[in-house]
Amino acid sequence: MKFAGTDKYYLAPELEAIVNMAIVMEKPLLLTGEPGTGKTQLAFEISRALGMDIEILRAKSTIKGEEACYVQDTVLRLNDARFGSGETGRDVQNFYDYAIWGPIGRAFRADKRVVLLLDEIDKTESDVQDNLLDVLEENQFVIRELNQIITAQQAPIIVITSNAKRELSDPFLRRCFCHHIAFPTKQEMREIVSLHYREISEKLVRVALEIFYELRGRGFEKPPATGELLNWLGALQHSGKMPETADNIPFAGILLKRSGDIQAWRQKGRKKAKTSSWHY
Repeated sequence: MKFAGTDKYYLAPELEAIVNMAIVMEKPLLLTGEPGTGKTQLAFEISRALGMDIEILRAKSTIKGEEACYVQDTVLRLNDARFGSGETGRDVQNFYDYAIWGPIGRAFRADKRVVLLLDEIDKTESDVQDNLLDVLEENQFVIRELNQIITAQQAPIIVITSNAKRELSDPFLRRCFCHHIAFPTKQEMREIVSLHYREISEKLVRVALEIFYELRGRGFEKPPATGELLNWLGALQHSGKMPETADNIPFAGILLKRSGDIQAWRQKGRKKAKTSSWHY
């Protein structure tokens, strides 16, 4: 079982090596890097390439480790105890009739190996992070109501992403294989573009990349990322428009999302236009 990238995902050699080592050694793979570098998408592409189901935990600041494994629908159980379960087949004496499995619970109970994605884990508190890693390292958790251990039938392939909005604890980092996905170089970005656009003007790609990287260097609050570039190229190709400079581009709202960034970009374009007019 080896992951070598897909027709939609460019896999750098170093990333390929650590992904496959994490799969073989059954270690959680922690991916860091700025938004838009393909951290989350990697988990989906591993799932697609290896023909595995994927379970996803979208981390939130309010999440608790236990609910990632299971919760009990106590309201439904109390309602059934009071009014009866009718023809539903539920038995109020049977805990499992009221268990709602979280992504970790579903991954552990699956009869075949799955990909388990813990997305944006840095949004959670450090104690939640450590609790989750305890569960994933031991491949088991306890149902407190029954004092019963649920053990993974197949250890999942665990991919964890972080945008570094909050420092992760040392114990958490120690248990993971860590890899920082750097923003693609121009040459790597050409490879990524070629995966998504089989037939596209070489001139359009060259000009668009020059403008894209110039905009990224201007210190915007949210610099354009890979997804924005791909969408922008699609719009340019569809419209037949060719951008000229970074200060006068079509569909600027595809690349720049924050209002402050768009205003800063427009102001610089106006200043350049005035300067050019004065020299003329």
